[in-house]
Amino acid sequence: MVDSGGTGVLGQVLVGLGGVGKTQLAAHHARALWQSGQLDLLVWVTAATRAAVVTGYARAAVDVLGADYADPDSAALAFLAWLEPKTGSAQRRWLVVLDDLADPADLRDLWPPASPHGHTVITTRRREAALTGQRRRLVQVGLFTVGEAAAYLTTALSAHGRHEPADHLAGLADDLGYLPLALSQAAAYMIDVDLDCAAYRNLLNDRAHALTEVLPDPSGLPDAQSTTVAAAWSLSLDRADQLPPAGLARPMLEFATMLDPNGIPAPVLTSPPALAHLAKHRTTTPGQAHSEEVTAPDATRALRALHRLSLADHTPDSPQHAVRVHQLLQRAVRDGLISRDRDRTARAAADALVAAWPDIESDTALAEALRANTDALTLNAEDALYQPDAHPVLFRIAHSFSRGGHVAAAIDHFRHLADTCRQRLGPDHEGTRAARYNLAQCQGEAGDATGAADAFADLLVDQQRVLGTDHPATLATRNNLAFWRGEAGDAAGAVAAFADLLADQERVLGPDHPYLLGARDNLAHFQGVMGDATGAADAYADLLVGRERILGSDDPDTLATRNNLAYWRGMAGDAAGAVAAFADLLADQERVLGPDHPNTLGTRNNLAHWRGEAGDAAGAASAYAELLEHALRVLGPDHPATLTARNNCASWRGEAGDSAGSVAALEQLVTDQQRVLGVDHFDTLTTLGNLAYRRGVAGDAAGAASAYAELLEHALRVLGPDHPATLTTQASLAQWQREARDSASAADTYTDLLDRTRRLLGPDHPDTLATRNNLAHSRGEAGDMAGAVTAFEQLLPDLERVLGTDHPATLATRNNLAHWRGEAGDAAGAARAFADLLVNQERVLGADHPAILATRNNLAYSWGMAGDMAGAVTAFEQLLPDLERVLGSDHPDTLAARNNLAHWRGDAVDED
Repeated sequence: MVDSGGTGVLGQVLVGLGGVGKTQLAAHHARALWQSGQLDLLVWVTAATRAAVVTGYARAAVDVLGADYADPDSAALAFLAWLEPKTGSAQRRWLVVLDDLADPADLRDLWPPASPHGHTVITTRRREAALTGQRRRLVQVGLFTVGEAAAYLTTALSAHGRHEPADHLAGLADDLGYLPLALSQAAAYMIDVDLDCAAYRNLLNDRAHALTEVLPDPSGLPDAQSTTVAAAWSLSLDRADQLPPAGLARPMLEFATMLDPNGIPAPVLTSPPALAHLAKHRTTTPGQAHSEEVTAPDATRALRALHRLSLADHTPDSPQHAVRVHQLLQRAVRDGLISRDRDRTARAAADALVAAWPDIESDTALAEALRANTDALTLNAEDALYQPDAHPVLFRIAHSFSRGGHVAAAIDHFRHLADTCRQRLGPDHEGTRAARYNLAQCQGEAGDATGAADAFADLLVDQQRVLGTDHPATLATRNNLAFWRGEAGDAAGAVAAFADLLADQERVLGPDHPYLLGARDNLAHFQGVMGDATGAADAYADLLVGRERILGSDDPDTLATRNNLAYWRGMAGDAAGAVAAFADLLADQERVLGPDHPNTLGTRNNLAHWRGEAGDAAGAASAYAELLEHALRVLGPDHPATLTARNNCASWRGEAGDSAGSVAALEQLVTDQQRVLGVDHFDTLTTLGNLAYRRGVAGDAAGAASAYAELLEHALRVLGPDHPATLTTQASLAQWQREARDSASAADTYTDLLDRTRRLLGPDHPDTLATRNNLAHSRGEAGDMAGAVTAFEQLLPDLERVLGTDHPATLATRNNLAHWRGEAGDAAGAARAFADLLVNQERVLGADHPAILATRNNLAYSWGMAGDMAGAVTAFEQLLPDLERVLGSDHPDTLAARNNLAHWRGDAVDED
């Protein structure tokens, strides 16, 4: 490290934090050169002051030149002149070591000269530009590596007959931050006090003990050391605090010691709370006058002062981790604060974190750094964060985890927060209730709707007891309880609960209160979930009128209502209307919220989706690709919204015909979601379902069925048997079992699914009716044609009652009933059923609708199967021109009809 590195470098400046071993490196280098005979002169000077440097040079001059020590300045200059290279005289090989240089200014006019025969090594904690140049090279001396630290501890302890497990030594090295001085003193302490590594680590990590209590006192320092770890940086801090802006380096370092040693974001240290703290706690000396205000540039200059003295690493080009302070230096400074000042500094740091936290976490690295700093603050000063109440930063970090897709971490934080608030503030404290409220909400967002509902139910009991039944917080909990009950599958119960809640909210809060409007929003949502998409759309239309009147057309809640209205219009069958509504909404959101707002991105997502549902799969894929580029730029690659955009982009890519590309994209996405969100996250499970579907569409029906079977087991474990996503997964499994020609297994799967859909959704829910339809098909495909006929005969009157006689699903069931009658051997009955169906379809759909053309084909075929070959021929002759006109001559249905016509013509000739 201290070799010349080439003929052009004649001096090295070893720079680093106190305790990294700069002096030891210089001594080792000097000893090696001297013992190998490569030096004629070695001069070691302790360079703590300019006077010390002059004295060291003067003594060398006395020894080498016989100079008069009575005039040290002249003697020092004479020594430097002697070091100058001279022509025609014997050249002396020399090394000058200036150890622990405190101030670069102390070497003004005292630098050893550049010489091909001499070399200078300087050790210092300073890193000003003045130390480089003049053929001098700055060498940053870092901490031990993992291997170096382990080797050092092993050697130091084994010299005293002590042998510790390698993993214990590795852990101790990490605890001490790989600082050589700390490692040597820790080893000495363990030997002197007779502690093994595990016991010492427990003592070291017990924050109740100051650093001075777990390392040797000055009398027990090893290796001729003169300074304890705890005192190693005090002089440097004094000097830094004298640098301009004077008096700010010390409070800045005290502030930084509360935060993450691995990197503090710059916005935290220049935030208004941080600046206010610096102004209030600025170090003052008699006769000094300072401005009462501290600005962001002042704070940055204070950081540079700490950087210059190697007390901190300040890297402005990495703003998310702009400042790093060694963990033991942090602890030593914290130990030096009295309890009141430590708590005050911790709360100021918490305020600064909240102030620096953006509302929209588009910078993933910044969000991670803010969370890491909050964790560090909690570790260093948790007591202060609950005085007098739970600090908002404790809630902010959990919300950040949730918004970033780390729902499990969010739940852990809220659970710890709730438990700690309960212990420190009491079970009925507002902070305890708020933590429980957020914990329940996170449970629901993680997919545990039942657990969320149970948690809100428990909270509601306590709120009613403490706050009363009419308190706004109590009513808010009733709203969330109803919502998560609905999400857990009890949509009917949710609708009833919201209806009751609305009456109480109107009585207590008035008809225009935002809480009441929110409950109306949820009520409309669950109307749609129950299958009444048209009713949901109508309810959202009414709600929109109210929100526009009360909140204004540009309020975020008003815009969200327009989003929901457009969605349920699409779900009610008006995909084109949904596209138009989302397009209008997007323009307003870009104007009001900005193009990068999450709600704006969500609307772009919905617009792309409904373009696909309206028949433009290629347009949807293209729109999702554009949205993905936007999300990558705004949110980063690992944000949940970006991952969702990738899922949608891949899915519609498949719908547009690129099945192989879709499968490849989804496979990569699953890997990334499992890394970022976890294997049990709802979004990860959703992508696994889409991947299974795309594999089936690509032709691997058996593989799709197998993937859905595996996913179903996962969903049952993570979400439970009654979760809507579990029901959807089971329905998909049955579908692909049918596609794989395993109709018997499909029938079994649909039978089990039907029991739960009836129980959870009710007998008239569209999903229940659809499951009955699919079960009937599966029975027929498995060989039970008579059972299929019976099932469709039972289903048809229920569809007519619930949906009406002209609903597409009702007409489709009449078609299915006719089909299975024919398959069961009743061709004549099938023909009569198809004939009756055709009359209704022509009235409802129009003559050229694909469903009518299909029914005419089936009717003609049934006539032939019933023995009326001539009638079949006539019907196919009439159908074929219409198919050619509507679908084209090469369409598969046209070709099939032409084949059927030829078939029945042949049979008719044979009959004649």
